Amino acid sequence: MEIPDINIGNLHADRAIIQGGMGVGISLSGLASAVAEQGGIGVISSVGLGLLYPEMGKTFREANLNALRNEIRTARSKTNGVLGVNVMVAVSDYEDLVRVALDEKIDILFLGAGLPLKAPSLLSQRDLRRFPTKIAVIVSSARAAKILLSTWDKKYSRLPDAFVVEGPKAGGHLGFKREQIDRPEYALEKILPDILSTVKEYGAKYRKTIPVIAAGGIFNGEDILDIFRRGVQGVQMGTRFVATDECDASPLFKDQFVKCSSNDLVIIDSPVGLPGRAIENNFLREVSSGLRHPFSCPWKCLKTCDYVHAPYCIAQALKNARNGLFENGFAFSGAKAFLLDKIVSVKEVFANLADEYQNAILAQDAV
Repeated sequence: MEIPDINIGNLHADRAIIQGGMGVGISLSGLASAVAEQGGIGVISSVGLGLLYPEMGKTFREANLNALRNEIRTARSKTNGVLGVNVMVAVSDYEDLVRVALDEKIDILFLGAGLPLKAPSLLSQRDLRRFPTKIAVIVSSARAAKILLSTWDKKYSRLPDAFVVEGPKAGGHLGFKREQIDRPEYALEKILPDILSTVKEYGAKYRKTIPVIAAGGIFNGEDILDIFRRGVQGVQMGTRFVATDECDASPLFKDQFVKCSSNDLVIIDSPVGLPGRAIENNFLREVSSGLRHPFSCPWKCLKTCDYVHAPYCIAQALKNARNGLFENGFAFSGAKAFLLDKIVSVKEVFANLADEYQNAILAQDAV
């Protein structure tokens, strides 16, 4: 009746709960190490660290890399648990961030916001012998999974160590078109079977078990039980870990989640050309009405950002929100943020999830 453990190759976590990487500055060493200490996989987001710590480099790019290195080392000093780093393929310094994480011997890399088709070329044999960092790829469709698997198979004769399947109820940028988000056929439970089948097929070729981790809208123990019974080996949760003492954002940021209602959760059009789910506020209403927030781009951090015509700098807006400055920013959020009602410790979250999971089993077995 315990929440299952998870094995990703020879990497083991006592609880198959992966804390989603949340940028800018929401999941850093504080939250990641706390989750790892409870037996889950704690994940540091590498996005926008140079904005948070500009003093750590002469350039934005240098500050990004130095800050990531520092966060990994700080997290490792707090825990012997499993730690990961989330890197967006869409960021301009994607390859450099991956190299820093490999240099720092991170346990697992989560690569998303684009298909990392060339990632194996970054994993030299020296890296693999020195420390076998696992690679998990984030996808939102069987088509994306198949393209990735086929490419790695043909070009590199290897496969990812895990997949994260992110459904349309996730927070932040979504891997769906706006019109797909609420359509039943794109729900997480609907897209999972084809992905599970595709991953199993390629895994069999290499005699390798590739865990599939479900993400997006998974909030409580009942959600965990339901999705596990659909064949996944792990769950990724972001929003529930925002309302914790250890979350690296300001108390004002966390309060937005505790106070929001279901009506406050909206789909926005991001300046980077993707839809995203966020907590509506005056800043987003101003943007929606056509008001532009002028900004000076420190450097083009996202490859797809049209910073010349963008109504605001999304990295700066997320940084402002993280620091509690909501007049000039907003918070991304998962679809079930309105269920949060108080700020607790990460230890309490794990204890509550375990109770909810056990109660869900008892309730289903009683039917």
